[in-house]
This record gives sequence, structure tokens and C-alpha cells, in this order.
Amino acid sequence: MSPQRRLLTITGLIVLAGLTAYIVSFTYVVRAGTLDERQATDAIVVLGAAQYDGRPSPVLEARLDHALVLYQEGLAPIIVLTGGVGTGDTTSEALVGKRYLEGHHIPATALVVRPEGRSTVSSMEAIARWLERQGLGSVTLVSDPFHMARLRLEAERLDIEVYTSPTRTSPISGSLRGELSYYAAEAFKVPVAWVRSRR
Repeated sequence: MSPQRRLLTITGLIVLAGLTAYIVSFTYVVRAGTLDERQATDAIVVLGAAQYDGRPSPVLEARLDHALVLYQEGLAPIIVLTGGVGTGDTTSEALVGKRYLEGHHIPATALVVRPEGRSTVSSMEAIARWLERQGLGSVTLVSDPFHMARLRLEAERLDIEVYTSPTRTSPISGSLRGELSYYAAEAFKVPVAWVRSRR
């Protein structure tokens, strides 16, 4: 075999391996987004999303509404709100979430604001620290379906007993093309999260 042909063969094998890995990752992300593991846990955790001048964006509102249902079902005594202050904002996503749920008759004593995170990783690390201080272990994570695979891996990395319950009313889920783009992006991020979770 000539050196040029050998190079082409090796390149083809690398591309095939990468494509196979991506397909496996994409399948894992889609499957994780279909699972609703709602059950009794120590706390419900809502992952942050954008807020506009103190009002939750439609994506954040869908997550909050889903957490509200889980709380009303008696699945946890506490709802933890995550999400920091975005660029140009003066209020954190977590605080906006708290105010929204208070407006839906959830007592302030059942709401915990953890605004430290501006990313999935930092939000989950803030949750892990809070759980350790409170002596709690299990949580139900609420976010969009596309987000669930990576959240699970981050929870495993931090030794959190985790159950996922994705919202089904997010505007992201209302557009197949839009939702697929989120799944496609997550399929690139999940392998990195997987490596992190195995360290």
C-alpha cells in the first residue's frame, strides 16, 4: 500500500470513528431527554434560563411551571432555583424564578436561591455544595429534554443522587428543527462531560 493510500485509509477510519462516536452521543442525549424519573427526593432543582427585566423567559417559565407541578405532587419539600446574573442584567435568573413561584403561592420557606452559576457546570457545583451543607443527597433536576444527559453526567461527577424530569412545555420543544439543533449541540458537549465524570 502506498503512503498516500495508507494516509487516506487512516483518515477515513478516524472520520468513521468520530462519526460513530457522535451518533452514539446523539442517541444518548435523545434517550435521556425522554426519561421522566419523577419520584420523592430531597429537593427539586430548576436549571436557570434567560430572564427579561425580572420576568422569566418562556423557556425558564416552562421549567418553573414543571417544578411547580412536581412540588404540588408532594415529591419534594424544597425547590432550588439556579442561574446567575447575565450580561447587562441586574437580577439573577434564580431570584426571578423564586419571585415567579412565590407568585404561584409557593411559600418562601420552600424556595432556595443559588445564583452562583452561569453555566451548567458551575450551577451543578453550587448545588453540590449546598446539598453537602444541608446534609441532603437526592435531587430531581428540571430542565429542557435536550439538557438532561449532560446534567446527569455532571451530577455523577459530583456524587449527587439524581433523577431527571424534563419539561414538555418549553417553546424549544415546539419546533422540531429548533429542538434538533439543541440536541445536535449537546451531542458534542456530552463526551466532554462524560470524560469529566470519569476523572
